[in-house]
Amino acid sequence: MRPAPATRTEVLYDVLRSEVLNGKLAPGEKLRLVEFGDRFGVSQTVVREVLTRLAEQGLVVATRQRGFRVRELSVEDISNLTEARVQIETVALRLAIERGDVHWETGILSTHHILDRTPTTLPDGETVNEEWPEHHREFHRALIAGCGNPRLEGIAQSLRASAELYRRWYWVLTDDDHGDIVAEHRQLKELALARDADAAVALLTEHIERPPRQLIAYAREHGVGELG
Repeated sequence: MRPAPATRTEVLYDVLRSEVLNGKLAPGEKLRLVEFGDRFGVSQTVVREVLTRLAEQGLVVATRQRGFRVRELSVEDISNLTEARVQIETVALRLAIERGDVHWETGILSTHHILDRTPTTLPDGETVNEEWPEHHREFHRALIAGCGNPRLEGIAQSLRASAELYRRWYWVLTDDDHGDIVAEHRQLKELALARDADAAVALLTEHIERPPRQLIAYAREHGVGELG
């Protein structure tokens, strides 16, 4: 049985979400209902519905006076979010290394295997492969899954989700070569399985902090968004 064709609303949602995540709609850019309606051949009601959905995900901001805009690139928010992520994720990882069992180890191995074999971009070399962020998220979830504290895991996943837009902007807006991210993930896997908590925590800290550091440098250099 063939899947039902995507509705215009679903198509618009997918396109606008991708354009925000990939920087084609710039941080702080005003989103005009009329323009999107004309572009996609849909009513302004449909456009508003999609933008409201994106606002609920933190990708777009809605205000009565200014309408819809892409979320600002806020240096203060990036700094606060990164600090919180480092504190929470490193605690969770340290506990996972201490408490994790063979099922935790298997989760790390399997999610890393999938991530390691998923290219970051499509064959054109420029378009982000949307499967990679999903597998990246699953690998990092597996790293801390052995901590034995669902509340800690939930906070970590919530903070990571909040950081997704900034991570994507780091990829498309900065000139950073992204380091050897494949090697970093492989080393995180190996250190966790070797139960080397100190080295694993140090690497995870740098892994979390480098993209925001580069994105903040970009914002200050280009005067983008809210610098704080």
